Amino acid sequence: MAKRDYYEVLGVGKNADAKELKKAYRKLAMKYHPDRNPDDKVAEDKFKEAAEAYDVLGDEDKKSRYDRFGHAGVDQQQGGFGGGGMTMDDIMSQFGNMFGGGAAGGDFFGGGGARRQARGERGSNLRIKVSLTLEEIATGVTKRIKVKRQKQCDVCDGSGAKDSSSVSSCTTCNGAGVVRQVRSTFLGQMATTTTCPTCSGTGTVIKANCTNCKGEGRTYDEDTIEVNIPAGVEEDMQLSMRGKGNAGRRGGPAGDLLINIKEKPHEFLQRDGQKLIYDLYLNFADAALGTSVEVPTITGKVKIKVPAGTQSGKIFRLRDKGLPALQGYGKGDQLIHVNLWTPKKLNKDETELLERMRDMDNFKPQQQKGDKGFFERMKEYFN
Repeated sequence: MAKRDYYEVLGVGKNADAKELKKAYRKLAMKYHPDRNPDDKVAEDKFKEAAEAYDVLGDEDKKSRYDRFGHAGVDQQQGGFGGGGMTMDDIMSQFGNMFGGGAAGGDFFGGGGARRQARGERGSNLRIKVSLTLEEIATGVTKRIKVKRQKQCDVCDGSGAKDSSSVSSCTTCNGAGVVRQVRSTFLGQMATTTTCPTCSGTGTVIKANCTNCKGEGRTYDEDTIEVNIPAGVEEDMQLSMRGKGNAGRRGGPAGDLLINIKEKPHEFLQRDGQKLIYDLYLNFADAALGTSVEVPTITGKVKIKVPAGTQSGKIFRLRDKGLPALQGYGKGDQLIHVNLWTPKKLNKDETELLERMRDMDNFKPQQQKGDKGFFERMKEYFN
């Protein structure tokens, strides 16, 4: 099932500012929050959908990519039930941190709510660049990339402890990973929930550290990751692979792998969106008499006919020889721009021949009524 437009999900226009986006999300989150709609699958799905939309539109970088590429610019390549790869715990944390009630969001409604699972710190994101040829962009490609990243410690399985007897429940938060604070305000008492300062949210305290990872629960290692890159990606587009970044500290969730797309220059072709452009150089005789020439495309060479009397600046179009759309169907075209090649040096016979031609009436330039200039032709083709 196709995803709904994120602006439509939040019920706002594309020019909505940060304040409007937050207000719209708050309204939907309050309406469909699981504590208000227990055992209601429809409400839960709408709650998740609103969180996914705000996670993208509420972030300047993600919003920019979404506005440019749509869902393909922000979708995670792996992980999650949807929600941009967010877990329900992530969503509850987002909701609680934004509107009060802490990580679980339950205190916001005056109840206990869903208790957050204690866990270690999330790992950091990894950023890499992947350079692609136009041919790879045209078809999509799977790349095997070596990255050096932090992985879960094999000795302690990510706990950071020497052994199981070295781990005890945190007495500050009683193993919850969060502490609840009640503050008096002019509106009355307000309860907030924050990460436990003693255990950093893990809910446990380590008495003796693992000797391999020194209590971190992770070590550095080189890994090979397969990245599936869809056809039609563009320069500086960013893809994400959830959970493929650095491992979290002491069992925390891993960060994401962020892949920045770079295009390798092509020997003959230039890109403009889905269109490809090729500069064809003809000598005067071929342009005047007509000829057949081979031109390169991303799928191989094709032969085209150049009619007699072809002018410099003429643009030929090869249908569907461009690049596919990242979203949707069909391909762009390849445009062939004709340039007249002029020799810089002439021998005596060539000079005499051209001198005779110069005085002939048919070789004196005369603009015909209705003739279009180069920029007019380019505008016509690109529109």
